[in-house]
Amino acid sequence: MEQLKTIGRELAMGSQGGFGQSKEFLDLVKSIGEARSKAEEDRIVLHEIETLKRRIAEPDIPKRKMKEYIIRLVYVEMLGHDASFGYIHAVKMTHDDSLLLKRTGYLAVTLFLNEDHDLIILIVNTIQKDLRSDNYLVVCAALNAVCRLINEETIPAVLPQVVELLGHTKEGVRKKAIMALHRFYHKSPSSVSHLVSNFRKRLCDNDPGVMGATLCPLFDLISVDVTSYKDLVVSFVSILKQVAEHRLPKGYDYHLMPAPFIQIRLLKILALLGSGDKLASEKMYTVVGDIFRKCDSASNIGNAILYECICCVSSIYPNPKLLEAAAEVISRFLKSDSHNLKYLGIDALGRLIKISPEIAEQHQLAVIDCLEDPDDTLKRKTFELLYKMTKSSNVEVIVNRMIDYMISINDNHYKTYIASRCVELAEQFAPSNHWFIQTMNKVFEHAGDLVNIKVAHNLMRLIAEGFGEDDDAADSQLRSSAVESYLHIVGEPKLPSVFLQVICWVLGEYGTADGKYSASYLTGKLCDVAEAYSNDETVKAYAVTALMKIYAFEIAAGRKVDMLDECQSLVEELSASHSTDLQQRAYELQAVISLDAHAVECIMPSDASCEDIEIDGNLSFLNSYVQQALENGAQPYIPESERSGMLNISNFRSHDQLEASMHGLRFEAYELPKPPVPSRIPPPLLAPSAELVPVSEPSYSRETHQVATMPSVSDAGSLELKLRLDGVQRKWGKPTYSSPASSTSTSTTQNTVNGVTQVDGAGNVNSKARNTYDPRRPQVEISPEKQKLAASLFGGTSQTEKRPTSASHKVAKASSHAAEKSQAPKAVVVSNEVTVEKANHQPPPDLLDLGEPTVTTSSAPSVDPFKQLEGLLDPTQVTSTVNHGAVGATETPDIISLYANTPASVQSSSAEISLPNNKDDINVTSTLATQFTTKGPNPKDAIEKDALVRQMGVTPSSQNPNLFRDLLG
Repeated sequence: MEQLKTIGRELAMGSQGGFGQSKEFLDLVKSIGEARSKAEEDRIVLHEIETLKRRIAEPDIPKRKMKEYIIRLVYVEMLGHDASFGYIHAVKMTHDDSLLLKRTGYLAVTLFLNEDHDLIILIVNTIQKDLRSDNYLVVCAALNAVCRLINEETIPAVLPQVVELLGHTKEGVRKKAIMALHRFYHKSPSSVSHLVSNFRKRLCDNDPGVMGATLCPLFDLISVDVTSYKDLVVSFVSILKQVAEHRLPKGYDYHLMPAPFIQIRLLKILALLGSGDKLASEKMYTVVGDIFRKCDSASNIGNAILYECICCVSSIYPNPKLLEAAAEVISRFLKSDSHNLKYLGIDALGRLIKISPEIAEQHQLAVIDCLEDPDDTLKRKTFELLYKMTKSSNVEVIVNRMIDYMISINDNHYKTYIASRCVELAEQFAPSNHWFIQTMNKVFEHAGDLVNIKVAHNLMRLIAEGFGEDDDAADSQLRSSAVESYLHIVGEPKLPSVFLQVICWVLGEYGTADGKYSASYLTGKLCDVAEAYSNDETVKAYAVTALMKIYAFEIAAGRKVDMLDECQSLVEELSASHSTDLQQRAYELQAVISLDAHAVECIMPSDASCEDIEIDGNLSFLNSYVQQALENGAQPYIPESERSGMLNISNFRSHDQLEASMHGLRFEAYELPKPPVPSRIPPPLLAPSAELVPVSEPSYSRETHQVATMPSVSDAGSLELKLRLDGVQRKWGKPTYSSPASSTSTSTTQNTVNGVTQVDGAGNVNSKARNTYDPRRPQVEISPEKQKLAASLFGGTSQTEKRPTSASHKVAKASSHAAEKSQAPKAVVVSNEVTVEKANHQPPPDLLDLGEPTVTTSSAPSVDPFKQLEGLLDPTQVTSTVNHGAVGATETPDIISLYANTPASVQSSSAEISLPNNKDDINVTSTLATQFTTKGPNPKDAIEKDALVRQMGVTPSSQNPNLFRDLLG
């Protein structure tokens, strides 16, 4: 509202200053600025709309008056009201010969219309004519409209004129033409794909503004295809060097910083071009180091350039001197009193910690201060940093801090995000399965139903699979501790539905396994859960199934089952439930209780949740029944292909026609009954042996529409529909279901690795770390709690490798189990064989991945990870691809000579912008680039160091709270 008032005052002052506006417009702006409520403002604007509607429809309105009416319409639109009745008059004003009226019309049109408006077609011809005008101001106004209004369909109409304007004598026209082509690239990349060379040429434009405008489309192009622009690294470095040395006119300075926005854009481009390329990065080290030394950090724009330099250093091939300079800048950011600069420091530290983990040891107290800062935004950014710092030695402290913070916030969106982070870290770096289960209980208890259902399912699978190390005692202890913890939690009020599902499943599966709790005690708890959450059908279903498991295990063990009265009443209630699922579970429970021990043991074996399921896809056990039915005169089964064709609704014109064919009157006579004739059995119908297939996800991509049986007659052709729609394209309605093939989607969920796996070495922290935290402030005594927290977060032996998930050990169990089953006479396809085969080529499965084991087919051959390690250890085997096709002038101009005519004083010496054109130079560059392409420290030394640490078995120690440990080592 304040901005609108300011704009109104400026417009009013402009009307008094000779812009030709009337007193009515001045009174309108004044009355709106003095309005005390939204209702009063709306009343004034609606009265103005009625006045404009009446006056704008008058004949022979003077152009000066029409210009004022258009401006008043713009003011009405700015206040959020509809002024569409005057759009056509703004379009007409763009056709005027007067420059002032034309520019006013273009301004109003760009504010009124969007690229999909119906009136756009009326101004395309005007834009084409104005793009060819001799007055560059008219051309600029037309280019402004092109950037705002031209859509994908009208791009070809103006593209040739825009390309011609790239060589216009006025630099403002060339710059706006670059902007228009950039807009076209966003709307339709294929329409300007052949004009990429024009962007390269404009990079050497005489005017720095045109060059700066060219950096924007080049950045987008480089983001898509980096290798095609490797030859421009030298040119970008030369431009950045000249900009940083104040060789541009003074008009490009902002707060005494030379062209800061051009510097930031160039640093972003260099970060893309130098990523993983040592040869290209070496050309950038000097200019980036100069910016670190010369950039002034007293202003916000200077800090923005320094931050972008840190981002560039974290992306290109690492350089020790640049990393030291970046660490010094980060230290200044973290020591600042400004929360904005602290935020920049935390973000920059998170970028560099992947490359140089020891940087964080200098700022551990600053990180803890940010973690305890009342600024919520800064605290969230600090949690992001801790997430990147997490390892096995500090995962417990970090996850506990995250859970405490999750409890204290009310934002459900961010609470879901923090819960997912906690689950991910616990799954990757959990020191034990027991701690993992306890952590998951806290997350479920406090995050509620915000936790993904996949987390609950994989928690059940983890408890069922155990440690996966063939240690039955450890698995039993894990399950017993889970049962005990859930029995203490189940009595709490208002537990989340997802958590209750886990509790019911664990109590039903392992509640009586160790004999510590009786069946009657557990069934009473489960009945209480079903009664307390009577509105949640899913929880009741899990509770009834858990009851059935407990009773089945008791019967199989030969113990007498006495159903409690409350359980009996629950079963009777569910037997009459409106939910068919709950009804079926209740009837199944009653049926299982009435069976003998041997039958129950066969139906529900103990601890069989991870056993393989054998499925006979052809239902061969029904062969004898089918044979007997055919001998008695039954009709044979219709093949699936014919059956799907009969039920295909694409044979009908519409659903109404289908209904008419089913329920309409028929006048044909019924055919006479025929005596039953024993039918011959087709050989393919009876398979001699059963073929067992693994369990797969059901496919729902095809819908089956059942058609009621129609009276059969002798002349089938007289009753069938003659209309054939095969091959006819549907124009309206839903797509047809003529394709008999169903597609099943198989997906593999991969675990997101937290940053880059790094090898850390144990070391001592510099004793001056506390002094370097903030020398400007008086030294204060650091509390023991903060020292202990710092030791927990930053100390301990580095164990960045993930703990082996129980799922991977379960795969080994499944493979041995499958080998034993393969000796049996019948063929059994184990569902986990697919997982065993994939374990050779993919990392261990995610503990929290709920996806069922599926087979993912790929045309690309699988790659052995050990072959990749061999390639890493031998740098000579690594090659880099350098694309040719550099575009540039044969004689590169000196950028200083280009600015010789500018009024600002510049130095005579300058570096040249060189665009390589010689293919021999590019070949030499590509030959050198093949030697070093690996990013980061020496992989061979890192692997050997990691192996040595794991052999030594160093464990973290936190006995001395005053000793600061390494951040990651």
